[in-house]
Amino acid sequence: MDLSIVIVNWNTKDLLRDCLKSVQQNTGALQLEILVVDNASSDQSAEMVKQEFPSVVLFENSQNLGFAAGNNVALEQVQGRHVLLLNTDTLVHGSVLQDAVVWMDAHPNVGIVGPKVLNTDGSIQTSCSRFPTIANLCMQSFGLTKIPQLDRYRMTGWGRTATRHVDVISGAALFARRSAIEEVGLLDDSFFFFGEETDWCLRFKKKGWDIVYLPMPAITHFGGVSAEKLHHKRDVLLTQGTTRLHYKHGGLGAAVVCFGLLAFHNLSRAVLWSVLTPTGMRKARQRGQHFRNVCAELHKAWPTGSEWKVSK
Repeated sequence: MDLSIVIVNWNTKDLLRDCLKSVQQNTGALQLEILVVDNASSDQSAEMVKQEFPSVVLFENSQNLGFAAGNNVALEQVQGRHVLLLNTDTLVHGSVLQDAVVWMDAHPNVGIVGPKVLNTDGSIQTSCSRFPTIANLCMQSFGLTKIPQLDRYRMTGWGRTATRHVDVISGAALFARRSAIEEVGLLDDSFFFFGEETDWCLRFKKKGWDIVYLPMPAITHFGGVSAEKLHHKRDVLLTQGTTRLHYKHGGLGAAVVCFGLLAFHNLSRAVLWSVLTPTGMRKARQRGQHFRNVCAELHKAWPTGSEWKVSK
């Protein structure tokens, strides 16, 4: 088996259908398997997969396990030499699946590969980054990352036209070598939302595996469709995930500083957009309400008790 494609779904039936069709249309000569993990969707996603894609291996969870634990359900069963974690809100194009497998076979020191990911308008998406260090979070909180040349975290000043070693590949489209996964371990399922692929990439690097961005075309990513359904809770969970990430790899002090920076980020945006609200700008009203809702629930983003437990 050349490749195992793992897709976690939560209430995105139509997107999942289109994603699966694009995969099946672009497999080429690859021997591959597709594994879909449904996180207790209520939109008949599982039934659609059974009826329209009978060759797909389907796992039906009784509850929403999140991204990491959902992927782990399938990762424990994969047979492919390589694995692709793929979001439901993506479309696979051309020979990207075949090209990635061939490239990884030729570079045995590489554990994770990220392909070129496109926005729906054809522009290149920031699908790889550096680690969200305290310095990078500080730059972001003070708005300095709006200047592409200063955005070291998301690397927006780089056109992504050449092969490059990076720190993190987005879990929306992430190729991983199965032998490396067996050495590094599965995703840390104590992360429910955000931080899981960043943690995974760091663990790969600590084990000596290279992480590489390849400008091979291409996968389209619509971006955050499931996350958008969370509304302001998305940013609360993002704060929690990033705080847990820093706790795991930097200790309590790093977690406190990280949480403080992200709290400042959300509070400052709430104030800014609230000040602009009287101008009558619809966007200002919406953004102001969004960040006020985030700030009202920021206390939920600070892990308590057993929530501090993270898998090594």
